[in-house]
Amino acid sequence: MKNIAIAAATATLIILTGASLPDKGPIPHKKPQIAGEATTPAETTPTPERRPSTVNDAQSTPAPQNETPSEAAKPQDKKPEKFGPPAPGTLEAQNLTIEAESDADHAECVRQLQALGAVFKDIPRIDDGHGCGIDKPISLVEVLPGIKVKPEATLRCPAALALARWMKESVVPAATAAAKEQGRITAVNQASSYLCRLRNGAARGKISEHARGNAIDIASFGFEKGDDIAVKPRREDPTLTGAFQRTVSASGCLYFSTVLDPESDSAHETHFHMDVLQRKGGFRYCH
Repeated sequence: MKNIAIAAATATLIILTGASLPDKGPIPHKKPQIAGEATTPAETTPTPERRPSTVNDAQSTPAPQNETPSEAAKPQDKKPEKFGPPAPGTLEAQNLTIEAESDADHAECVRQLQALGAVFKDIPRIDDGHGCGIDKPISLVEVLPGIKVKPEATLRCPAALALARWMKESVVPAATAAAKEQGRITAVNQASSYLCRLRNGAARGKISEHARGNAIDIASFGFEKGDDIAVKPRREDPTLTGAFQRTVSASGCLYFSTVLDPESDSAHETHFHMDVLQRKGGFRYCH
């Protein structure tokens, strides 16, 4: 009996040893989804949220080819802000205003300017702030028939009228005597008419009559033939040209309230400064 039991156990062992496991194991069934139960992270892979692009998105707007990323990121330089009151004597500190001109006075001036044959055009009111500007400006094209103003001058009518009278009654006759061989005058070359600034371009001081349309600077006179006659120091010039310049400089004070010529100071060595500033008692300053 004992031998039979041993033989049976041996046979069973041989059978079990020869058996093999299956190639694949059983596939587990999915867990059924229960209503209201949250899905676990292991079961789903969330899709990253896409950020909407904007006009200012650095990725959507590439930097210029000649600009490195570090340069593109730099903020633009800003002008330093000014704090506190303006410096004394400057235009900002003087609280000046533009002088009003009556319609009647302007109309009468225009009538007289037209009677002299000047060519001009009305332009819009000028207001550059701090008292700079002209209430009723004109642009003077020809001071007299055939005599151009180069470049066109922006002035108040009274300054243009003084210039036209001076040219007609003094400059043209003097040129006829002093430069007869050059023919008639064809141009007045001006260096400055309306310009918002203080006197002599200083940072502080009184406002210039240029800033109110009352002044014009004459640099030279053009003729039909030959060279222009330039305004320059001629006090000791013994020629007819020297006599011409001294004559028209002196006569300018009959028409303008201020005349500064090349002999007055270094700031006027290359031109006549002429203006119609109204002073108390009709006082005039001519040099």
